[in-house]
Amino acid sequence: MPRISELTPTDFDVELAQLYKQFTGDGAQFSDQFSILAHVRPAALHLFSMLSELKARENISYRYIELAVVVVSLLNECQYCVDNHAPRLEVDGISEQGARNLLDYQGHPELTPVDKLVVEYAIAVTQSAARIPEKLFDRLRSHFTEDQIVELTLRISLCGFFNRFNQALQVGEDTSAVHVHANIA
Repeated sequence: MPRISELTPTDFDVELAQLYKQFTGDGAQFSDQFSILAHVRPAALHLFSMLSELKARENISYRYIELAVVVVSLLNECQYCVDNHAPRLEVDGISEQGARNLLDYQGHPELTPVDKLVVEYAIAVTQSAARIPEKLFDRLRSHFTEDQIVELTLRISLCGFFNRFNQALQVGEDTSAVHVHANIA
């Protein structure tokens, strides 16, 4: 159970209710995340509108976006995001078990060389963004436009935000399994 109450679509104004329906599939996916973020209307409105617009734009293959999202979520140990995004890769030929093993990407039999590059970049952005080697960017530039690199970096960074948001507010967590190891003042 989340630490913050979930607003319901009846609590939303018309614009937010329409976005909720569009983004969540009328409550089928990410409804809890949306319903908690909706406590800050501008954040819900702008973040979810932007994510919907980026997806509709199809500037970069959604396979690469989902690979990056699962990798970041695995690194940040956000089970909610892994559980919601790993199955999406099955459409692109990556088994759910394969998605859960993306951190072992170098010899991963379900990944193409470009997939492995995306995974490597997602790891680099998440773990050491200030120290990404120029050689990695040169390899990215050989497969992606600058617009695509910017969008991929944005999606990787946003995923880190959503991971922390979900974890801090226990979105999608079974709190009976959460153990507190230290008091944080």
